[in-house]
Amino acid sequence: MKTTLEVPDSIFRRAKARAARNSQSLGAFVTAAIEAKLRHDEVSAAEKPWMAFAGIFKADQAESKLIRRRIEKEFGQIDPEDWK
Repeated sequence: MKTTLEVPDSIFRRAKARAARNSQSLGAFVTAAIEAKLRHDEVSAAEKPWMAFAGIFKADQAESKLIRRRIEKEFGQIDPEDWK
């Protein structure tokens, strides 16, 4: 599928250069990067059962960071076997 993305110039240049170094097209590089991010998020969610209930908070917001730390502190004290 074709699509249009808005990417900051500096990131575009870095991605295009990395793709060239890897002898791949920019499209192939972007596809691989998206696949890697999706896999990472799925693994992260599987490691933290509360994420399915609480959702994923944006890492760049101070309030979200505070909430995430508090949830991890509380749920980190619970045996993961209790969730099964």
